[in-house]
Amino acid sequence: QVQLVESGGGLVQPGGSLRLSCVISGHSFNGYTMGWFRRAPGKEREFVAALRSSGGHTYYTDSVKGRFTISRDIAKNTGYLQMNDLKPEDTAVYYCATGVTILSSIRTSRGYRSWGQGTQVTVSS
Repeated sequence: QVQLVESGGGLVQPGGSLRLSCVISGHSFNGYTMGWFRRAPGKEREFVAALRSSGGHTYYTDSVKGRFTISRDIAKNTGYLQMNDLKPEDTAVYYCATGVTILSSIRTSRGYRSWGQGTQVTVSS
């Protein structure tokens, strides 16, 4: 059974940094895309970043480019989202997800089969 467990969320001041982790059990990264999504209060869940197994290509939503970095540690079967220069609009519950994802679906929820429970990120002074 696949299980994804996120951690690393918390309260941070604007301009601060956090690193989210996603421990994956039940499958390896081989052949799977890992994505990060977020849901802000009163909003729909939105794509944040993705990392494809094949070639290690990365994808980001425009609002986080240059500030967030998605990565993985294959030996630990753990994915990460390094978030720098955080802004109040980054406040959301962040979810990691994995799936055998085709490129056209990489930015959509339907491209992913397994999801974590989410971790809260709050950016506030």
